Amino acid sequence: MTFEAILSELKAGKKIIRTGWHGAELYVKYVPETTLDGLSMNPYFVINVTGEGYTMFTPTVCDILATDWAIVE
Repeated sequence: MTFEAILSELKAGKKIIRTGWHGAELYVKYVPETTLDGLSMNPYFVINVTGEGYTMFTPTVCDILATDWAIVE
């Protein structure tokens, strides 16, 4: 699946991954707009990595152009 095709699934709360990543990456998750200390926070992506937990995720050009995105059940 392309990033463009899976983006709506990600925004709908699904977890996604690239099948070509064969590493410690478990899934990417969308965090919608929220507040922190009473201030607005813009939406962002996080990635869950085995042994590390969540960290910020910014897709690279390779990620955006990839066709191996899949929904994680």
